[in-house]
Amino acid sequence: MKSCLKLTFDNGQTALATQVEQPEELPYALETIGLCGSRPVLVVVGGASNISEADFLRIQRLFVEVLAPIAESLGAYVVDGGTDAGIMRMMGTARTQIGAKFALVGVTPEGKVALPNHSETATDLIPLEPNHTHFILVPGKNWGDESPWISCVATMLANDAPSITVLLNGGEITFKDAVFSVNSGRVVLVIAGSGRTADILVDALRGKATDERAKKLAKSGTLQYIDLIEIEKGVENLGKVIKGLLSN
Repeated sequence: MKSCLKLTFDNGQTALATQVEQPEELPYALETIGLCGSRPVLVVVGGASNISEADFLRIQRLFVEVLAPIAESLGAYVVDGGTDAGIMRMMGTARTQIGAKFALVGVTPEGKVALPNHSETATDLIPLEPNHTHFILVPGKNWGDESPWISCVATMLANDAPSITVLLNGGEITFKDAVFSVNSGRVVLVIAGSGRTADILVDALRGKATDERAKKLAKSGTLQYIDLIEIEKGVENLGKVIKGLLSN
């Protein structure tokens, strides 16, 4: 394990990063970058592919008006995949937009990402999202290798505090993320109407499933859903649901 790295992005933002090889290194690694104690944890997983412009704007509102303000008011840790794409970019942008101070932690496979100011030559590397405050670089050369680590980091950071996973849209890896959250006993709040994996899981919760994995997850008792369209009716209700889950 490497000790603390300081990353500086082109936008002037800085973040602390650490690299781990084994799960047992995590407690020390988190401590070296200043993440310790017990706080509520909000995990955000999924994607933002093949969605209409109207739904994209609703999801943006969810981040700016609900998720980021709740994390800020509870002093929560937010954990996601950390790359400069989709919902991870939305989370980073929302944090900066509302001037929040909560720790935003990206957990990402080191073999797939380009660190700022490092001269990696591989062209298929994805940049890190520049508004995150912390990164945990985990072993892996494929997307999805980070899934068990995201869940593990969230459990460790929460300690005895509540944690929930918010799941939007997403593909095959998002299914994996849902399984790890469910297996660790974390409530997974699925955003209905956001498409793809999210809607397959919601169909299972409504008893309309054709996907066997989704049926199994729906039976776990830790899956819940709220409708994306609810954002149009006002974010207060949505906020209350999420805040309630993170405060009990």
